[in-house]
Amino acid sequence: MSTSPLFRKRVLAGEWLAGTFLNLGSPLTAEIAGRAGFDWLMLDFEHGPGSDETLLQQLQAVSGTAAATIVRLAANETPRFKRALDLGAGGVMVPYVNTAEEARAAVAAVRYPPHGIRGVSKFNRAAGFGQDFDDYYAHSHERLVTMAQIETPEALLNLDAIAAVDGVDVLFVGPLDLTTNMGIQGQFEHPAFVQARLQVAQAARRAGKAAGILATAPTQVATLQAEGYTVLALGSDGAAVSAGLRQALVSLRA
Repeated sequence: MSTSPLFRKRVLAGEWLAGTFLNLGSPLTAEIAGRAGFDWLMLDFEHGPGSDETLLQQLQAVSGTAAATIVRLAANETPRFKRALDLGAGGVMVPYVNTAEEARAAVAAVRYPPHGIRGVSKFNRAAGFGQDFDDYYAHSHERLVTMAQIETPEALLNLDAIAAVDGVDVLFVGPLDLTTNMGIQGQFEHPAFVQARLQVAQAARRAGKAAGILATAPTQVATLQAEGYTVLALGSDGAAVSAGLRQALVSLRA
């Protein structure tokens, strides 16, 4: 499955990890992205059109590649974690984590007792349909990655407390949500948003965690790296398909 200890170790070691978002719910584009060489892929189960079935198909498609799989959940609700993780996700991205209490709830939902409250079943894909259950049960809390999304001014006020939660591995900025909730929607170079980015990166560094973000343009990558971001995503399968098709049409019309 996608729960190798290597990816989480790389995250917490501060390695540069390149990812992209998968928002089409397509196993084919997921496999293409995995084979392209990304370190990690975010399967969007919050805004994407996919179902449990398409999520399973995407995870199966990516499992033949070296990419780690992170599923973005629709909400910080315990049953949602169990579904994604049992299907074999290598971790979760949790939207709208505003407080340390919410961060602790997310981590607890990721981990089996005695480390958390995740429901236990031996026969699931993550545990090799029972064949790898003992190892998965004993070590999944060490292998699964938890990314807490920072998307509101409230979260900015609680950065250090969120970052301090054991099991929160990445503080991940959602640029559009955060700028929207700051009253500066889409103004990704606004001084207030730049300051917010720096605050997130600094809080992550102080806690020994990683800072992550979705870059809104290729030209932003070097700046974000200089600010201390190491878990970076750029683009999506949907955007790539759309841009490619539009360019093909432009060439044909020309």
